[in-house]
Amino acid sequence: MSERQSPQFYGGPRECPSNEGRRQIQRILPRISDVGGIPVARAIPQKDRRLIGPWCFLDHIGPVTDGPALDVGPHPHIGLQTFTWMLEGEILHRDSLGSAQVISPGQVNLMTAGYGIAHTEEAVPGHRRVHAAQLWIALPLAHKDTQPRFDHYPSLPRWTEVGVEFTLLTGQWLEHQAPVLHFSPILGMDLYLPATAETPVSLSLPLQPGFEYGLMPMEGQFSVDDEAFSDNQLAYLGLGRDCVELELQPGCRLLLLGGEPLSDAVSIWWNFVGHSKEEIAEAQAQWLAEDPRFGTVPGYRGKRLVPPPLPW
Repeated sequence: MSERQSPQFYGGPRECPSNEGRRQIQRILPRISDVGGIPVARAIPQKDRRLIGPWCFLDHIGPVTDGPALDVGPHPHIGLQTFTWMLEGEILHRDSLGSAQVISPGQVNLMTAGYGIAHTEEAVPGHRRVHAAQLWIALPLAHKDTQPRFDHYPSLPRWTEVGVEFTLLTGQWLEHQAPVLHFSPILGMDLYLPATAETPVSLSLPLQPGFEYGLMPMEGQFSVDDEAFSDNQLAYLGLGRDCVELELQPGCRLLLLGGEPLSDAVSIWWNFVGHSKEEIAEAQAQWLAEDPRFGTVPGYRGKRLVPPPLPW
């Protein structure tokens, strides 16, 4: 996906404060952005929370039925992985490596930008209803210039507990291991309690104290530590937890994100994730000059996206 915002350098507190021995939860309200002609709820990055482990960007698309179809023209990326988790509809991904892949519900598309890549995204004709989560994962400093690649994952670990359907999107959860490529310790998981459930379901999930975690409802409502969350409100749990107690209402779909904090400062500007202003400025200049670093996207007939001027 394409992003436009002020440059951000990531740091700040990783732990939520405690009050009378009880760890607090940070509630982050989404902001609405336009991406490829459709509205999305953006949970991170925001002023109050830039990163959750290596996750540095979370857009929740839809469910959208009316309005224009998704159409994001050629744009570049460096220093990150784009991660798409599809729930309804289909999206066609193309990139400058020559990849052309339709993603369908229950699948993950992962593009590792590394040193540099360009891509497009388009709605597939006949699939006007779209529902997806699109995320970015910041690459650690040691891997920021890795060779670009594209991976499609049609099958992921799935299981059911106490009526809740689990899908492991990336990383490891207890005895389950996702096949999805990653470069630092990370977790992504989808939890869904069908609307046909007769009562809410309580869960106790084990966590890794060295990971920071966030929970976002993509449908319905859930509670954590007796605080209710809905409508794309992100619950940031911070570091240092070894478990979390949840209650899911029928029809709730919950995205659990976690990971070990990166040891190096990260910055983001437009579609670039980097570790200095200089490398971001160089990448932007090369994109504007149509440098071969990013290549061209075969098969797409629209215009290349143009970045805003650098603010420094």
